[in-house]
Amino acid sequence: MKIYNTLTNKKEDFKEQEKGIIKFYCCGPTVYNLIHIGNARPICVCDVIRRYLEYNGFDVVYVQNFTDIDDKIIKKANEEGTDYLTVSKRYIDEYKKDAHGLNIKDATVHPLATENIDYMLKIISDLINKGYAYKSEISGDVYFDVSKFKDYGKLSGQSLENLESGARIDVDEQKQSPLDFVLWKRSKEGEPFWDSPFGKGRPGWHIECSAMVYRYLGKTIDIHFGGQDLIFPHHENEIAQSESFTGKKLSNYWMHNGYINVNNQKMSKSLNNFFTVRDVSKKYGYAVVRFFLLSSHYRSPLNYSEEILSQCKNSLERLSSCRNNLEFLIKNSVHEENVKDRTLIKELEIYREEFFNSLADDFSTADAITSIFNLTKKINIIVSEESKLSYNFVKFAIEIFDELCEILGFSFRKKENDLDSNIRVLIEKREKARKDKNWELSDALREKIEKMGVKLEDTKDGVKWSYI
Repeated sequence: MKIYNTLTNKKEDFKEQEKGIIKFYCCGPTVYNLIHIGNARPICVCDVIRRYLEYNGFDVVYVQNFTDIDDKIIKKANEEGTDYLTVSKRYIDEYKKDAHGLNIKDATVHPLATENIDYMLKIISDLINKGYAYKSEISGDVYFDVSKFKDYGKLSGQSLENLESGARIDVDEQKQSPLDFVLWKRSKEGEPFWDSPFGKGRPGWHIECSAMVYRYLGKTIDIHFGGQDLIFPHHENEIAQSESFTGKKLSNYWMHNGYINVNNQKMSKSLNNFFTVRDVSKKYGYAVVRFFLLSSHYRSPLNYSEEILSQCKNSLERLSSCRNNLEFLIKNSVHEENVKDRTLIKELEIYREEFFNSLADDFSTADAITSIFNLTKKINIIVSEESKLSYNFVKFAIEIFDELCEILGFSFRKKENDLDSNIRVLIEKREKARKDKNWELSDALREKIEKMGVKLEDTKDGVKWSYI
């Protein structure tokens, strides 16, 4: 298995530090609004990575945090006349609705920043004692002194001199250097605060992730994942403070997903060009959103448009139709084992191998999806050309189809009572109308059933149904 490591700017063979166990951290959302499509990309990609690793027998300890104290959360609370706890709890609950809708598995731990203040204070105190951090005499804030960390800039690939001359960092008289970043913010009137050896205040953003990685995963982890926009300054600062504290490498592999663009601009709340997962899913469904987010390699930019989402919807319907046909066959028209089974099964296994080769090469979900469609096309050809398909073959086709789709987080399995009982009664009435050659009633019932969201297909072996 190869992973593209942002730290080295190349693909590397993956090797876990502890046999059979993978420590995996993904930066989670700041909870002051519904998540947008851009926020959802890393969590969908991480979900596939985790599923793939677990499929291959690894014990994955997966941590994804919630930033539940932040300037934006406080601003939202002030606008609503409430408090940060009310705002953060509401949007954590809303996040979980969307994440479950996207079929994201819950993390091993979903820590809150505010549950880990003690760990942050421990790290900050240690950094001050070691000379890596200082308290501003002007503001009372505590800053990390980047000049003391000799490897600063190693993730973003920039020297300290180039970073200092850049215009991205505001000059601040409270700091010894423009690049120094805040570890602890002295509280302002009316803001939430925690007691600390440095005065009442709250943590800076970067220290939160360092504390949660340290508490739940240890000094060195296997994989750290986040959006491309987090490389600098967030992840660069995480490395500086964590490695200064522990004296150990923070993460062996750094992974970053590309932006989602709208009209050639990065989708973001600050630009007000974002589309929430909730709104898009209401129109297209959560599965379509997930398919869209996985349809391109995670490191590549992804363009958002209604046309692309419609194409994704059609693609999922093709997969669903294939699965429905197989399920119908296994219940209604399969035969005893025949001599061609072994040959046909081998033809399908080619696409299984393709699929796993794609994921083993830096988790190329786009190529993995292509393999699933190649598999689907081959299944459809076999079903149309072979007059007598055996139970063994159809069962294998269903199993391999489900196996590959479910690693990507898509399930087309029908539940026992999946079809509404009222619709089932209407289908039975329509079948009787057809037997009685009452075509007018049969057509009227078909139209009524389709308005209820179920498509019917009449075949020589009986009626098949699928959701529209």
